Amino acid sequence: MKILVAYLTKTGNTKKVAEAIYEEIRDEKEIKAIEAVESLEGYDLSFLGFPIHQMGPDKKTEKLLERHCINKRKIALFITHAGPEDSPDIPPMLEKFKQAARDADLVGFFDCQGELAKSVKRIMSIMPNKQFRTWAKMDDSQGQPDASRIDKARAFARDVMRKFHETK
Repeated sequence: MKILVAYLTKTGNTKKVAEAIYEEIRDEKEIKAIEAVESLEGYDLSFLGFPIHQMGPDKKTEKLLERHCINKRKIALFITHAGPEDSPDIPPMLEKFKQAARDADLVGFFDCQGELAKSVKRIMSIMPNKQFRTWAKMDDSQGQPDASRIDKARAFARDVMRKFHETK
């Protein structure tokens, strides 16, 4: 069995989660930046990680998911975002990732808070959209993902792998 862990990261948050997931996999495995992924062929399961950009996946991520997540290919998504996991604003954004991967067999889904880049926070604080300004003002994401979130990512990986092996 061969497992892929691939991620897109701008600030390092999603990479930290990817590395935690990778550490928990006991099967043959690879980890790489999403830009280095040409195909998901040859992998029995792919963990794919992305940050939320502009309230969902950016256009490049959407196209990548639509291109690779076909024919009921087994994937597990992990998403990082600046908001707390219990924020009511987060679920609609996460749903957009699931929708982009709708032709895959989604065997797991994980999300956690990551640190909002200071440059992005500055931009958000002056945007015409009041919601973005409010989010920038309320930001409490410094130091995320913290140890507890990384531990949850590890537990997610173990759970996905356990369920995956049970179905084989």
